[in-house]
Amino acid sequence: MPTRTGTKKSTKKAAGKKAATRPGTGPHVLYGRPIDDVIKRGDAAEMRRTATQARKYLKDVQAALKALERKIGKAG
Repeated sequence: MPTRTGTKKSTKKAAGKKAATRPGTGPHVLYGRPIDDVIKRGDAAEMRRTATQARKYLKDVQAALKALERKIGKAG
């Protein structure tokens, strides 16, 4: 029986696109528009999840900014 030679396509892109088309699934870029969309849909559970994601995102960004400011201070 012949062996396959790299004909299998990656399903990561397809899975990512499929998840992105369904509200409330997958990662969100947390800027104003997606947050407004969640509010408009009115799903309380989705709003709570989005708020939790936004808080974590802001915490991570604040930590990265502090690290950046320390490096700037050292660079002079």
